[in-house]
Amino acid sequence: MGKKEKGKPNPLGEVSRDYTINLHKAVHKETFKRKAPRAVSHIVRFAQKNMLTEDVRIDPQLNEAVWARGIRNLPRRIRVRLQRKKKEEDDGKGKYYTLAQYVPVESFDNLKTEITKQQ
Repeated sequence: MGKKEKGKPNPLGEVSRDYTINLHKAVHKETFKRKAPRAVSHIVRFAQKNMLTEDVRIDPQLNEAVWARGIRNLPRRIRVRLQRKKKEEDDGKGKYYTLAQYVPVESFDNLKTEITKQQ
């Protein structure tokens, strides 16, 4: 059995956080017809990196928010709630998956990453 390192908490567990993702920076210099698909894949990569899970599931409302103005006119920023949840079924890698949901906001001024209550 391996020893637990001092001062390092277990990174996994069910948690929910709100992030602001800058899509404009993610798809800079991308061909028009690839902008929205590239933005969705950027959200998936962002969720994998920040929530430490391989399995990321995009909510339909988030997908519609990215594609709302078409394939080439994306919103510059988008607010996303990432929830790490325990898997019910036992297939594939890992015990957790991440659910990415859209959070509508009026303005992005002074928004920080927030830990939200788990539903």
